Formats: sequence, structure tokens, C-alpha cells
Amino acid sequence: MHRSVIADSSRLVVKVGSSLVTNEGRGLDHEALKRWAAEIAALNRAGKSVVLVSSGAIAEGLQRLGWKNRPKALHELQAAAAVGQMGLVQAYESCFREHGLRTAQILLTHEDLADRTRYLNARSTLLTLLSLGVIPIINENDTVVTAEIKFGDNDTLGALVTNLIEADALIILTDQRGLYTADPRKHPDAQFVHEAHAGTPELEAMAGGAGSAVGTGGMLTKIIAAKRAARSGAHTVIASGREADVLSRLAAGEGIGTQLIAATTPLAARKQWLADHLQVRGRLVVDDGAARVLREQGSSLLPVGVVDVIGDFLRGEVVSCVTFEGEEVARGLVNYTANEARKIMRLSSKQIEGVLGYVDEPELIHRDNLVVI
Repeated sequence: MHRSVIADSSRLVVKVGSSLVTNEGRGLDHEALKRWAAEIAALNRAGKSVVLVSSGAIAEGLQRLGWKNRPKALHELQAAAAVGQMGLVQAYESCFREHGLRTAQILLTHEDLADRTRYLNARSTLLTLLSLGVIPIINENDTVVTAEIKFGDNDTLGALVTNLIEADALIILTDQRGLYTADPRKHPDAQFVHEAHAGTPELEAMAGGAGSAVGTGGMLTKIIAAKRAARSGAHTVIASGREADVLSRLAAGEGIGTQLIAATTPLAARKQWLADHLQVRGRLVVDDGAARVLREQGSSLLPVGVVDVIGDFLRGEVVSCVTFEGEEVARGLVNYTANEARKIMRLSSKQIEGVLGYVDEPELIHRDNLVVI
């Protein structure tokens, strides 16, 4: 049995799925919430900082409103989330208070993490809460979210929060034991996967569709979340929340569930944000030489390597560096506006001042603000 990566981790993100906190959709399972609070309190006493990403607001809202079936209309789902969020946070607050711990509610959307300023604000708030010994409880802000800014599931949210606070590991608790080579309910000969490297294509091939009627995240979303978490050097454990004392046992080194190991070294916080930035404002088409240097050396992007500028963007916004064929090579924070970039593309850095009348930076994108995709 492999030793759990959680044993050596000091900062953790724990994601608990809908089926674990809502008794398969029948409102909140208060006994289950008490167990999570007790286990996280034990991790806290052991010196580990924990952020909890919890589903369950919509299911609790349905129960409180007396709705038997999950509605399809977005405004009704948002109403259910607003009602249910009250119950979810109230329940967690009382459970953690029994262990002398304070909690904080954080509701996020993709826009909060795609905007540089809001990203930094969220990061600062979470790190401050952890330094104060508070347990942040995070959920998607379902009451305002639309399809365009939805995470889609809390597995993705858990991974992005892992990147956000540079956590050592992401623990995804589900109603399954972990990852199998195939769906064990359909393939009795499926083998259990104890350990693998996050991000390998074979993992995504193994994962099936959504397994729970309550949540939106099947095993595939968990595999993709692990790949995303690995971008910042965080390992992921997918384990059953039905296991007794699962968090405490993981922290003690027991190899429960599937461990997906991050092969990459941790990126700087800015590069994590860039890698996960979904709202790219424009594209810089680079020549083959620039593409090669970006890929192999992670060097700054100079104007001379740019052959076309697509879109309208401002200084400091995120742009994508693409080849002639449209393949993304890198993305980063651009030092010049789109109009300025069009004037100085194909030119050497020494010519910038002569063309624009000033020079902010010799590079279009500095290597510290650039991440290779």
C-alpha cells in the first residue's frame, strides 16, 4: 500500500460531494456534516490548514422549498441555491463551533478567478482566514452564476482553489472508492487504481460519465480536476467519504483511495492564474522561431517574433500566443495595447521608441508574466 501524500501536506483543500452531504438528495445529512467537522478539526489540531469546498446548497434548497424534482429553469435553481445556502452554512457553522473553530463563507464564480484583481483579492482573503485559524467553506455562487461563468461542478472549483492558495494537495471525497480502470458496476473485472500520475491521457480514457444522480461531477471531472491541480504542483486523492475517519487516516499516511501524483514543480502563483485563465482578450500570432523559443526556453516574447495581432486588448490583459495553425503555445500579460502591438510587431526592441514615441518594456510579454501551455 502506498503511503498517503496527505501525510506530508500542510495546506489542504477538501472537496465533499453532494451525495455525501445531502443523504442522496434528501436535504442535509447533519450527522455527516458533524463527521466532516470533527475530522477537519483533527487536521487543524495536527497543524494542517484546511479549506472546505462543499456541495449541497441546491439539494438543501429543494428540500426546504418542498420541491420533489430538481428544476431545469436557471432562475428556479438559483432560488433553490439561495435558500439552501442558508441551511448549508448554518449547519457547518454550528458543527465547527462544537470544536472551537470559526468558519467563513466564500461564494465564487469563474469570473472571480478569471479577473486578475478579483483573483488576488480572493487569494488574499483565503490566506488571511487560514492564518487566523478560520475554516473557509467555499461553494459556487449559484445564485448569480450563468452558463458562461459556471465552473460546472465543484471538482473544478476545488482544483482552482487549490491553485489559488498553492495548496499541497486536493482531497476529493465521493461515494466511490476511487478510480478504476473501467466502471466496476458494468465491468466486474475492472482493476482499482491505487496510484497514477495526474494528467496522463490514459486516466481520462478510464473515467466514465457522471455516477451520481445528485451531483454534476462524475469521475471524469475528478480526473480533469486532478490534472488542473497538478499545474501548481498539488497532488490529488480521490477517496470514499463513506470510509470511517478517512481524512484522519489519510493524514496519518494510510494509502486510502486513488492518489494522483503531480509531476510538475510548483508554478509561481501568477503563472497558475495565467494557466487557468479562461478569458483571453486577444491573440498574438508568432513565427516558428518564437514558438520554439517559448516552448523550449520559456523566454520572453519580443515584438520581432510576432507576425499578427488578433483582437482588441489593453496593457496588462491576458493574451494567447499562437502558431500560424492556431495552436496555443503560451499565454501571458501583455505590455502593450493591441494597437501598439500592431505597430511594433516584426520590429526589434530597439525600434519601439522610434515607432511609438516611448518604450514601456522591451518585451511584448515578459517571461515572469508568461506561462507555456
